[in-house]
Amino acid sequence: MAKEFVVTPWEVKGDIDYDRLIKQFGVKPLDEVILKRLEKLAGKLHYFLKRKIFFAHMYFDSILDDVEKKKKFYLYTGRAPSGPVHLGHLIPWIFCKWLQENLDVPLLFQIPDEEKFFFKEGLTLEDTKKWAYENILDIVAVGFDPKKTKIFLDTEYAGHMYKYACLAAKKTTLSTAKALFGFTDSNNLGELFYTTMQSVPAFLPTVIEGKTTQCLIPCAIDQDVHFRLTRDIAPKIGYSKPATILCRFLPSLAEGGKMSTSIENTAIFTNDKPEQVKNKILRYAFSGGRDTVEDHRKKGGMPDVDVSYQYLTYYLEDDKKLKQIYEDYKSGKMLTGELKELTIEVINKFLKEHRKKKDKAKDHIEKFMLRD
Repeated sequence: MAKEFVVTPWEVKGDIDYDRLIKQFGVKPLDEVILKRLEKLAGKLHYFLKRKIFFAHMYFDSILDDVEKKKKFYLYTGRAPSGPVHLGHLIPWIFCKWLQENLDVPLLFQIPDEEKFFFKEGLTLEDTKKWAYENILDIVAVGFDPKKTKIFLDTEYAGHMYKYACLAAKKTTLSTAKALFGFTDSNNLGELFYTTMQSVPAFLPTVIEGKTTQCLIPCAIDQDVHFRLTRDIAPKIGYSKPATILCRFLPSLAEGGKMSTSIENTAIFTNDKPEQVKNKILRYAFSGGRDTVEDHRKKGGMPDVDVSYQYLTYYLEDDKKLKQIYEDYKSGKMLTGELKELTIEVINKFLKEHRKKKDKAKDHIEKFMLRD
């Protein structure tokens, strides 16, 4: 029997079957033809692509057509602020930076600070704005080019966005929103209108350039439903359909689901201290090891379900080292404790560098900001 899982923009749980999800969401796998085209244009492939962390898309081939024709396109991604940034949030941003550097492309970074206000009880607009500016430090720390990157909060850039949100809203029926997002009569009006605000940055490249300009959205696959709506709306109001390139979820420390800000002890945050990271991985990271050392040595570990190993696939760049770890763990040569210690070392090394960049980012935020 197939395992059940849930993937929506607001909830992810269960053991995700990504092949089923491709069919369920109606997206396309990133095949070798597309990857070879991208490698030729960029000069190399990011390890996220080689490891199939980014694994699916819609209309990415059309973006590559434009790059081959020397036509400009834009990147668009975002972050809805409701708490600190964790390691899972960084994955699309790191990939955006790679695309920006290797394809010389501008980025629009949306901070929909109203989204969590609408969807999450107990959060005020003041709360989400505070978290927005804290999160922006993490965004800037990724290393985007300030000359090619613009960050904006919806509540601070609404004057520019509202017209296009209205155009999108008029072409979005209530029945469509209910079908796509599972809305019911208990959803507030803000939740419905927010979905059109999410569409607007996909139209802005054409507005900025004064001619039809495509947009590529790197994001986790749970967000694609928003852009399914945008793809439906865009041609009706004179804009091109946005393309998406979609990644897998960084797993929760516990078994199943994705890393989450709101579920205790499932996430590693960028502001976690080294001892906190160590404690979380040692205590909570789901293990693919056997019950006893003797059994583990005999049968070997199961890296494909081991959370520590999964984290290494996202944050250890060295392909040869990762392959050796996989083989050593699967053969039983490497024990679970050794794998966890190695993962702790890799994650803490990454976070140490990220925090240095985050401290420096405080002096550079204004170079990136768009406001009315």
